[in-house]
Amino acid sequence: MAKKLEGTPWQDGFRMPGEFEEHEGCWMIWPERTDNWRLGAKPAQQAFVKVAEAIAKYEKVTMCVSARQYEVARQYLSPHIRVVELSSNDAWMRDVGPTFVVNDQGEVRGIDWRFNAWGGLLDGAYFPWDKDDQIARKVCDMENIDYYTLEDFVLEGGAIHTDGEGTAIVTEACLLHESRNPHMNKAEIENTLKMYLGVEKILWLPNGIYLDETNEHVDNIIHYCKPGVIVLAWTDDVTDPQYPLSKAAYDYLSQEVDAKGRKLQIHKLHIPNPILITKQESEGVDRVPSTLPRNAGDRQAASYANFYIANHGIILPLFNDPIHDSKAIEQLEAIFPEREVVGIYAREIILGGGNIHCITQQQPKRMTKQSFQ
Repeated sequence: MAKKLEGTPWQDGFRMPGEFEEHEGCWMIWPERTDNWRLGAKPAQQAFVKVAEAIAKYEKVTMCVSARQYEVARQYLSPHIRVVELSSNDAWMRDVGPTFVVNDQGEVRGIDWRFNAWGGLLDGAYFPWDKDDQIARKVCDMENIDYYTLEDFVLEGGAIHTDGEGTAIVTEACLLHESRNPHMNKAEIENTLKMYLGVEKILWLPNGIYLDETNEHVDNIIHYCKPGVIVLAWTDDVTDPQYPLSKAAYDYLSQEVDAKGRKLQIHKLHIPNPILITKQESEGVDRVPSTLPRNAGDRQAASYANFYIANHGIILPLFNDPIHDSKAIEQLEAIFPEREVVGIYAREIILGGGNIHCITQQQPKRMTKQSFQ
């Protein structure tokens, strides 16, 4: 059984690896809540299946499913995808699952941050979130991975990106929002991140993607591809509300260096044309007072930067955009020549408030003594 640890990862010699480092596997949660996913969540489930099957070509996938939906998920998913029964409030494993850290001996530990549905009672997306706040510990228990717990520090996995070599990137819009950790100032938040992610330097972007309901998670605007190399969600349209947000990020990152003193190599990854919820899509979602509504005409925070890096693949969200889909594929094929870029039509996922990176969480490879011989 996994045990709760004292101290911090930094004190124990652990760091959060880059997503591009080798994985043991990937974790996901089955979508089913009808007040977030339209038409009984059936279209979203089909999209999640496609994502899971694509990732499973490269690494082990575990799908966490409620008791009510267990048989449904088991029938939809291939036998080589592990399906486990686990209670949840929604399906955002990136944000509710454990953040994994590793040391130089190949040991893996977990971090159990607090989760409040991206804002708690102030501006959270749903209530309650108690089951989601238990998932990190449950995953660590299932994997027999010891973990650190922060009792009063709210953080979602999509709010952090690291290069595995001492640098993390976050957004001020999210981490300094009054609904997260109002009892702490920026310096205190930064120090906590350094202690738990095992990093030396935090780069603070001002904002993320326009209208991102997570208070602008960093994983929707940038993605670390390798140490010193990132993609940045971009638009050439100076009239788009996203333009000043992306330009501010580009200007800031262009003037910074990482923990190793490197200037960042920044690839501009153009966002798709605006994606708006249709009247039909809006009417397919159950409306309840405790859940963020899905209104017709609402613009979605769609970005190609919200992809998942698997062991030998890139799982990329596509939007049936006649220009930008193919350009995103070409760019990522050039950036990741050693990985296969697989595009998945992701409209059903973005309609729920996130995308492929948001619904996945990688578990780093555990090394054994034989691995070093």
